Amino acid sequence: MNFRGVLLVGAAVVLCVGCSQPLSKAVKGGALGTAAGAGAGAIVGSQVGEAGIGAAVGAGIGLLAGAAIGNSLDAQDVERVRLEEQQRRQQIELERQRREIEEMRRQQRYDDLYRRY
Repeated sequence: MNFRGVLLVGAAVVLCVGCSQPLSKAVKGGALGTAAGAGAGAIVGSQVGEAGIGAAVGAGIGLLAGAAIGNSLDAQDVERVRLEEQQRRQQIELERQRREIEEMRRQQRYDDLYRRY
């Protein structure tokens, strides 16, 4: 497959994916890695007379590297959201306990006043 073929396949993939749901960082990273790898591979391959093969190999390596990096970023986002939700629940519980303590203090003051009379 020559370099033009690689570009046509890449363009077709981008057009098909562009109409779907929002892309994850793994997919975006894979696409970016594929493009960058194909470009770098074509440059290296042209030095030895095989730009198409270099582009294909570079695209494959770029796809794997970009997807791995994007997947790592997606995992970090999931963990961040989980921690934010945990923090939100803890804040709600803290506020509930503060109200409970304040109510106990009011009750104690009432009991103290009631006992005096």
